[in-house]
Parts: sequence; C-alpha cells; structure tokens
Amino acid sequence: MKFTNLLTAGGFALAATTGAAFAQECGDVSIANMNWASAELMANVDAIILEEGFDCNVELVPGATETTFASMNEKGQPDVAPELWINAVRTALEAAKAEGTLAALNGGPITGLGEGWWVTPKFAEEHPELDTVEKLLAHPEMFPYAEDESKGAFYGCPAGWGCQLVNANLFRAFDMEEKGWVLVDPGSAAGLDGSLAKAAERGDNWFGYYWSPTSIIGKYGMVMLPFEAEYAGDDNWNNCVALAEQDCDDPQPTAWIASEVNTVVTDEFMAKSGPASDYFKARVFPGEVMNGMLVYMSDNQATGEDAAYEFLIQHEEIWTQWVPAEVADKIKSAL
Repeated sequence: MKFTNLLTAGGFALAATTGAAFAQECGDVSIANMNWASAELMANVDAIILEEGFDCNVELVPGATETTFASMNEKGQPDVAPELWINAVRTALEAAKAEGTLAALNGGPITGLGEGWWVTPKFAEEHPELDTVEKLLAHPEMFPYAEDESKGAFYGCPAGWGCQLVNANLFRAFDMEEKGWVLVDPGSAAGLDGSLAKAAERGDNWFGYYWSPTSIIGKYGMVMLPFEAEYAGDDNWNNCVALAEQDCDDPQPTAWIASEVNTVVTDEFMAKSGPASDYFKARVFPGEVMNGMLVYMSDNQATGEDAAYEFLIQHEEIWTQWVPAEVADKIKSAL
C-alpha cells in the first residue's frame, strides 16, 4: 500500500516521488487521522480507496476535531477530515462553506450515531412498555443504587467531561432527584465502561449516558432511549444545559442535541480530486457495521490500517456501492 502515515513511517518525499505515476487524477491528498477509533478506521479506509482506486497519493496526518478544523480553515490543510463532529465548530464551518474555502461532501458518513441515555438490550426486550426516557424515569426502583437501594442509579459522565455538565443539568430539568434517582459519577472512563459492562454481562439493569459509535455499545448491543420531549432550542442548550450548574438556573426538559458529523474537504481538494470527490459523497458506514468494527479493533488491539483491510475484505457488499465498478475491481485486486 502506498499511503504514508507520519506516525509510523517517514520519508513522505520518497513516497510522493514513487507514487507520482499513480497520482494523475487527484494528486497528493492529506487526510486527518483523528485520535479516536472510528475516525482512525475511516481515514485508513479512505486512504486505501483513494490510493488503490483513484490513483491518489495519500498522506495520513494526526488530527483532532478542533485542531484539524482550525488547520483546514486557516491553512487549507489537511485536505480531508473524514469524521468531523461539527457541533463544536458549527459557526466557523458555516462561514467557511459560505466563503467556498471548505465543503461538506457528506452530512452523514455514519448512521445511528449520537449521544444520549442507554439501557441494556435485555432490559429493552423485557420492558418494551418503557421505551422512552420519560416512561423509564417513573421507575427508579428498577435500577437500584448500590449505596441506597431505595434510589435509582443513573450513570452520568466523569467529572471534567463536557457531558458531565449536560447530564447534571438534564438530571435537574427532568426532576430526577424528586423522582427517586441518584446521579452517579463513575469517576473515570474506565469506571463508566466498567459499570456498563458489569451490568450487561450479569444481566442486571443499567441506565446512563454513553455515545455511539463505540466498541462498548457495539459489543453489548446497548439501546438508546428516545426522549418524548422535543429539542428545546439552542438557547436552552448552549446557554444553560451545556454550562456549569451555577450558570444554568432553570434548565428546561429537552431531547439531546442532534449529533452531526460531516466529511469536510478543502476547496483545493475539490479542484484537484476529480471523481474521488464522488466517493466521499457516497461513503456511508452503517452504524451497526461501524460498531462491529470498533469491537474488532478493541478485541484484537487492531490499528486503523488493520481494521480498514478487515472492513474492505469482510464488507465488500457495502463499500463497492460507494465507487464505480471499475474502481471497485482495482481495489479488490490490491487487497
């Protein structure tokens, strides 16, 4: 494989030279290899498909949401952010799109993603009548808190996470303390994961915050409950729910803000990429498949590159729909 990962290999200049003969259509392309598993998988899948299918010369560069966006917005590099969670950069992204310096080629590269409140699949199957957050909140007795079994345990985020503030304010907005609930701080990411895994493996009930795509959601088949409440607006969310409790006097009940992910590219990429841009428009990972791949990465300690090859080999029926048949044939011959 020709693409260069700056974390594991050097000599991009050599790769660019040796790959020049293969880069007639879209030339050199830099892709953000962001620092979480699903984004790492997507970046590596993109790299293989662009290299082998569209004769691009791909460089993977380390990234994260805000730093990658800032670099794209200010410097025009990297060319592609495969999985950009845009809530954190929405205003600046809209301005860049209006100016024509950045473009969102895909407004939903993964289905079924998002943050919210989850239960185990066993609970969802045994209690189909409790199929919304509000219905479940009437039954704290079904989720006994270990330190006081007269109360129900709701697992929020560890202290210091942004979602800790959101969960604490929603806990107040839905009057959960008055309804018999305790907001449990799991202490750490490992504590949150451990509480969920322990309950799922023992068949116990568990109710709390998590997000998808993640390996633990895929491994245990967790079920996210919808809110009956509608989203109560950006003012309530941004100027109250997402703030510290002392800055949010009167949080209103609300559904979780929609999580939006885009595949974002630079204007330079649009000018040079040719048919490769159509690939990004078509490239959508089904949520269940993505979660399954994250389980594979976790269980096998697989890198993004390892997982990308596994995905391309095991899910040909998905990715071959993203590219023309002749491009798919070139990729298959390279695997």
